[in-house]
Amino acid sequence: MTLNQLKYVIALSEENSINEAAKKLFISQPALTSALKSLEEEVGFDIFLRTKSGISLTVKGSEFLGYAKSVIEQYDILDAKYISGTSAKQTFHVSMQHYTFAVNAFVEVIKEYGMDNFEFEIHETKTHEVIDNVKNQRSEIGVLYINDFNRAVLMKIFNEAGLEFTPLFDCGIYAYMSKSNPLSKRKLIAMEDLDDYPCLVFAQGDYNSFYYAEEVMSTYEYKRIVRANDRATILNLMVGINGYTLCSGIICEDLNGTDYCAVKLKTKETMTIGYISRKSAVLSELAVKYVAELAKYKENVLK
Repeated sequence: MTLNQLKYVIALSEENSINEAAKKLFISQPALTSALKSLEEEVGFDIFLRTKSGISLTVKGSEFLGYAKSVIEQYDILDAKYISGTSAKQTFHVSMQHYTFAVNAFVEVIKEYGMDNFEFEIHETKTHEVIDNVKNQRSEIGVLYINDFNRAVLMKIFNEAGLEFTPLFDCGIYAYMSKSNPLSKRKLIAMEDLDDYPCLVFAQGDYNSFYYAEEVMSTYEYKRIVRANDRATILNLMVGINGYTLCSGIICEDLNGTDYCAVKLKTKETMTIGYISRKSAVLSELAVKYVAELAKYKENVLK
């Protein structure tokens, strides 16, 4: 296995065409085909599926691509620092469920390190994609929660994906809503109090399982429910239809504004906020800083 072969795989994944990838790499199509075949024979599986319309990554190929990108990225940094003397930006990628505080922590990392020597990428996305992005090394860190209901299932998924979960802090369950909601002045509410209001949840696409839900109490028989894809839409629905969502209760007014509040839910259930990373992986300096920023929010957990 050579660095050139890894670069070929990356180019092929971007172009989805052997002919176009060969042009991009300035090599002949037969040479690229031969190099790919040799690599696949060495690793013992097909990295790409070949069809009349082009090529696409296999499941194992997608995982292999993540490692290939990581190796090439580290090589470029080494080359820039010790050989060519040029400047290569280090990248830091994070995936997360829809948590404002996780975005805030990301902002603090950018403020400290700046963007002259670093490139940053953040994915606020579905639970399955958070796991998949870390598994395939598209992200170094994935922020999500576990609780008594989903713990066994998610821990099994993490283990099979070669990931480990590191807890950061525990928190209670809150109903997050607009201050214009009639229930917003309450100190404590029960699920029955919320029955007349639509529950807002983040859609999980093809992985719309109770275990992948971003909201706790996913098996509750909600009378009214609305699914949305992004946090901005959820916030708009809180105002427009007096909707609510269940959350950790950590308030981040810097990003969401001051028009929303969290009301404690009458339940013994809790949730554990933490992050996933690849097993045995040594976190980068930026990842360590990011985790430290996340841990600070333990002080913001409402009692």
